[in-house]
Amino acid sequence: MRHTISVLVANEFGVLSRISGLFSGRGFNIESLCVAETLDPKLSRMTIITTGDDRVIEQITKQLNKLVSVLKVHDFTGEEFINRELVLIKVQVTHECRAEILGIVEIFRAKVIDVSPKSYTIEITGDEEKIRAMTELLRPFGIKEIVRTGRIAMPRTPKSK
Repeated sequence: MRHTISVLVANEFGVLSRISGLFSGRGFNIESLCVAETLDPKLSRMTIITTGDDRVIEQITKQLNKLVSVLKVHDFTGEEFINRELVLIKVQVTHECRAEILGIVEIFRAKVIDVSPKSYTIEITGDEEKIRAMTELLRPFGIKEIVRTGRIAMPRTPKSK
C-alpha cells in the first residue's frame, strides 16, 4: 500500500541525508520526496511517499522518531488529506495541433509558460489522477520532457457540523 508520510524536522545540515540513509539502509524505497522550509525558518517539512504494509510503515515511523532532528512524523494513510504536485511538460507542437493542445491546457486549468516554434512548456498542478489524465491526452502529440516536483500534502480541516 502507498503511504504519504509528513515529517517535521529541524532545518539543519545533514537531516535529509540521515533520513534518506535510514530508508536505503533498511531497504525501503522512497517513491517521492519533497522538502521545504516551513513558516518557521528553523523547521522544514518533508513529504515522503513510500510503499509498504502496515508493519513496514510502523518500522519506518519508529526509526524516523528515533532521529534527533525529527520533531514529528505523521502518516496520512486512512485520513482525509490534500495532496498536490507541480509538473512541467514540454510537448511538441505543429501549426495544425496548437489549438487542440491549448484546449487541453484550458480544460485542465494548466498554463502554457513557454512557447517556441516547435514546443509548448505546460505547467500543471494537481493530484496524481489529474496529472496522469493530462499526460495521457498530450502523449499522442509527442511529449519531449517531463519534470515533477514530487507530492506535498497536508491534512484537511475538519468540516464543522
